Amino acid sequence: MNNQRIHALRLKPGDDLKQALQNFVVENNIQAGWMITCVGSLTKYNIRFANRPNGNNDEGYFEILSLTGTLSVNGSHLHIGIADNVGKTIGGHLLEGCIVYTTAEIVIGESKEIIFLRAYDGTTQWKELKIGEQ
Repeated sequence: MNNQRIHALRLKPGDDLKQALQNFVVENNIQAGWMITCVGSLTKYNIRFANRPNGNNDEGYFEILSLTGTLSVNGSHLHIGIADNVGKTIGGHLLEGCIVYTTAEIVIGESKEIIFLRAYDGTTQWKELKIGEQ
């Protein structure tokens, strides 16, 4: 029995990157997934930088350089790196409001052996990854 699965999808202009990913995760009941790759572009970004309570946003044309993290119906944790039209790069925690410009070509890996949960563990103010078995 194969305990891993690969999903590939393409988001189209106007899609919200985070919302579309979470919708895909829910529709496919992904319990333990991870980003393999993402390439594409945005016209708007909304990113929370390290140790900041709120997101920063801007409009323009941005290339997606990377998207990494864990995905689950129980909560996802994703970080994005983008570059503007002169190559200046920024990155941080992916928030809703990152709008696809031309495309977002995405490949997701999924395990059928484990489950990703999110729970407070007392060490941070955030729900952190907890790994269980299916």
